[in-house]
Amino acid sequence: MSVLPGPALLFCPADRPDRYAKALAAADTVILDLEDAVAPPERAAARQALLVTPVDPGRVIVRVNAVGTDDHELDLRAVRQTAYRRIMVAKTESAADLDELAEWQIVALCETARGVVRAAEIAAVPSVVALMWGAEDLVASLGGYASRYPDGRYRDIARAARAQVLFAAGAHGRAAIDAVYLDIDDLAGLAAETEDAVASGFACKACIHPGQVETVRVGFAPSPDRVAWARRVLAAGAERGVVRVDGQMVDAPLLAQAQRVLAIARRQDT
Repeated sequence: MSVLPGPALLFCPADRPDRYAKALAAADTVILDLEDAVAPPERAAARQALLVTPVDPGRVIVRVNAVGTDDHELDLRAVRQTAYRRIMVAKTESAADLDELAEWQIVALCETARGVVRAAEIAAVPSVVALMWGAEDLVASLGGYASRYPDGRYRDIARAARAQVLFAAGAHGRAAIDAVYLDIDDLAGLAAETEDAVASGFACKACIHPGQVETVRVGFAPSPDRVAWARRVLAAGAERGVVRVDGQMVDAPLLAQAQRVLAIARRQDT
């Protein structure tokens, strides 16, 4: 399903070209950010940096500002002068937002109430290759002030949005990218959230710091026990009908899960 090198995506401010190569060395895909990571007065310099500091376009997504903003058109004008052909559209709120962007491979960032409610119609746009959700802008769009409880768990409203974006991506065969984990030092919390992401069906997870990348990669790699189980399922001939593996009934849904485990394991080995 995923057309993005993953599983670890790393945001990098576009106005810091000195970090581009370092970010690419650390992560699977780098998101060169022209939006939130760059102060508005610095965005012109960020666009110029994008032009004069080329890096591997196959492993880059450029996050552009939201449709309807002055920066959006300026961002697109700059990206058109590069070899980058994947863009992440901040605060995507409808399919109509993407009408003029068919030339790109689009990662639609559903991070407002409107964007989450319309995630399925956004995912149906042919040029969309992935959906990502975001918690902080979402909660702000609702008039709230915290996406998580003090112990780090997401509030129900954020979990509902996360699920809705994942459902929309899955229904239309798009990759789903899990949101960033803001507590850089809490690698245990990141590991738990990553495990849930891969178990639920997310293809990738975004990071805000290079120190998070390895935790995400490890979280997406199936454990040796899980890989061994998947191989036993396939060896038992589950594709021909219901079989018994380790005392458990295995039919088509568990066969599909086993095949996904092995696909992820193969991707991690390459």
